[in-house]
Amino acid sequence: MKIVVLLAVAAWFLFESAPGVADGIQPGLWRITTSVLNNGEPMPPRASLRCLTAAQAEDVADTFSPRFGGVNTTCERAEYEKSAQKVSWRLICKGQVNMDSKAEFTFHSPIRYTATIVTKSWIAEQLAMDSQVTLEGEFVGVCQ
Repeated sequence: MKIVVLLAVAAWFLFESAPGVADGIQPGLWRITTSVLNNGEPMPPRASLRCLTAAQAEDVADTFSPRFGGVNTTCERAEYEKSAQKVSWRLICKGQVNMDSKAEFTFHSPIRYTATIVTKSWIAEQLAMDSQVTLEGEFVGVCQ
């Protein structure tokens, strides 16, 4: 169970820190509000700040690609689509923990985006986690 929690936390940090658009977004300081529904239980929304460099804001192929891997688990990107307003992907992991994660990021402007990430994971054929993470990102200014 610790592995599932570790994967969920790692995925949350990855997705929380990865805003971008096909034509780039504003580099600088972003406020990301994260709402999580985990196994049917809502968690209180959480806001955090993230500073994006110009390179991170311009390179959505890298910024929005999930990082593959886990403990005794192999992951591969099963789907990936990118347009001027959306980036979506699906990541499937197999091994000690099996996971299916699907995300869609929608860019409303260079200073605002929303995203939904749905993840299910199984250990020994038993559903261990069923979560939906909703992100709202807004540009707030220059990084300090």
